[in-house]
Amino acid sequence: MADLFRFALVFASLCSFANAAVLHVGPKERYHAPSDAAAAAGDGDSVEIEAGTYRGDVAVWRANGLTLRGVNGRPVLDASGQSAEGKAIWVIKGDFTTVDNIAFVGAKVRDGNGAGIRQEGRDLVVRRCLFRDNQEGLLSGANPQSSIYIEDTEFAHNGSGNGYSHNLYIGEIGKLVVKRSYLHDAVVGHNLKSRALENVVMDNRFADEKEGNSSYAAEFPNGGQVLFAFNVIQKGPKAENLTLVSYGAEGLRASGNAFVAKGNTFINQHAMGGRFIFIAPKTQKTELIGNIFVGNGTVPDLPEIQQRNEFTMKLPGNADWRPKM
Repeated sequence: MADLFRFALVFASLCSFANAAVLHVGPKERYHAPSDAAAAAGDGDSVEIEAGTYRGDVAVWRANGLTLRGVNGRPVLDASGQSAEGKAIWVIKGDFTTVDNIAFVGAKVRDGNGAGIRQEGRDLVVRRCLFRDNQEGLLSGANPQSSIYIEDTEFAHNGSGNGYSHNLYIGEIGKLVVKRSYLHDAVVGHNLKSRALENVVMDNRFADEKEGNSSYAAEFPNGGQVLFAFNVIQKGPKAENLTLVSYGAEGLRASGNAFVAKGNTFINQHAMGGRFIFIAPKTQKTELIGNIFVGNGTVPDLPEIQQRNEFTMKLPGNADWRPKM
């Protein structure tokens, strides 16, 4: 919640501009499509987008402190072969943006990483959104001063099939928070890949379900600080990779590497077994406490890991749990 309070204070400051306005988007409104509002929006404005399907409408958002919200249902932004700057359905260049209750569908570009959102500004909040059938769900650049907060959001069937595109791909930002979200069925790539310096990932479901062929459920390739808690992670029978969660596989940072996993349920349903968690050697701090490991798989060789966690072959009652969104 501290992250939300910090964002709220910043947003309140930005939204105090005397000329801040509410821009209405819809077939009967002044702005017929989100791109029309993007061209007109100023710092601190709110944009309310009527539910409906907006085909081939893509936009670059440049103003700061924007709130972009779907109303009267969830509007669907269907790329239909179009992209902003050859990158995404929405390219967000402004700072301190909130995106609420919007679906991003079908982004595809020539280089294979067309995103629902390409985040290029500083600080982003995403709530109650859907990213489906894009080459990348949400893709961020690198800015150590930036934070991204995601909650109550679904990422499904994103990826171009090359193994380098993912449901959610975060560059080297300062902090990532993902809560109460459902990340599933990434196409060959990972459900979550994050290079953020600090990561808080709680109360989510990561899953291949029955047919998914994702790689890692979650990957933190450069280490950093990770709190991974109260998630359900399911590796399906058709997955491309036999590791559920990977930490530091591309090389650890020089310092500040800590992986803490508490209260998670790891379910491996792949016939070949695999690894529940990979932790790179020389990680400064590793804690695995109160987790349930279901099925065949290995875990890091840590003191008292058998006593501090549960190992079983029986599916627990929360095996099919997913957050309410």
